[in-house]
Amino acid sequence: MAQAYSRVVITGGGSGLGRALALRFARERWRIAVADINAEGAAETLALVQAAGGDGFAQRLDVRREADFAALAARVTREWGSIDVLVNNAGVAASGSVVETSLADWAWMLDINLMGVVRGCQAFVPMLKAQGRGHVVNVAAFAAFASMPGVASYNVAKAGVLSLSETLRGELHPHGIGVTAACPAFFKTNLLDNFRAPDASQKNVPMMMMRASKVTAAEVADAIYRAVRDRTFLVLSDSSSRSFCRLKRLSPELAFRSMMKLKSAVEHKAGARLA
Repeated sequence: MAQAYSRVVITGGGSGLGRALALRFARERWRIAVADINAEGAAETLALVQAAGGDGFAQRLDVRREADFAALAARVTREWGSIDVLVNNAGVAASGSVVETSLADWAWMLDINLMGVVRGCQAFVPMLKAQGRGHVVNVAAFAAFASMPGVASYNVAKAGVLSLSETLRGELHPHGIGVTAACPAFFKTNLLDNFRAPDASQKNVPMMMMRASKVTAAEVADAIYRAVRDRTFLVLSDSSSRSFCRLKRLSPELAFRSMMKLKSAVEHKAGARLA
């Protein structure tokens, strides 16, 4: 990593993957702006960052509020001048079919998981363009490719983040700015803390998938850090995800059958239905 790359903003940095990312950058002595709607969690992450060799500051950020992004950008400008890397990581989870999911829950999901990324880009990409270098990481999910039935709003939001990232990559390429779309599958995290679903039992499926996963948040964070270092666009967290994406490109029908078989298997084990 070039010496000039040393300042990163991480949304959703107060826990889970955001905290793991903050600690990964801290190992390289980066300055880290830990932003999270949970101010206490952000402060805890900052203390861990400092203990790991990094530095920075913590600030409360609700990704639904443009004013919060404006305040964070103003503080970054005042204290650091600019940033080198933006990580749009904050997100929530939900289950429910297209029809069963209430319009209020659709709006909640899209406002946080998709529009939160848009707001982050609008707040910080101008800084990167002004200096002619830098990198943007948008955390999507394997759901952007898989589109499992019964996880409608989450699938759509994460597919939107992937499409946004592909678009942004083309827009920022002439400016020397890299873009990464991180699409991890299930791994142990606290993503389900604010989970929403029409049926409470639907939480059993993602909970079971998380518990069964052998991938850790630290491993996903390391893969994302390497993607920033190497200017890699797509991050998939495990071999099965990569295999499914290849299958979907080669034979969408076989990929669909594989997904439906997986849906039946996980619902049977979890004792719940997705849709």
